[in-house]
Amino acid sequence: MAELDVAGIFMAPIVGYGAVTLVLFLILRGLLAQLGFWRIIWHPALFEAALFSILLSGLVLL
Repeated sequence: MAELDVAGIFMAPIVGYGAVTLVLFLILRGLLAQLGFWRIIWHPALFEAALFSILLSGLVLL
């Protein structure tokens, strides 16, 4: 992926990947909350950080 041009400012491709990942993460987080998944997670903040990292790395590898 080439650099992103946002209003004349060039940004690294990771910014675009991060924005898409954030949207996917928020959707998935809401879905997991509705399913009651957070009750079985020992450390929710650590799980969320790992989930975001997994989504971002998967998107970059695609």
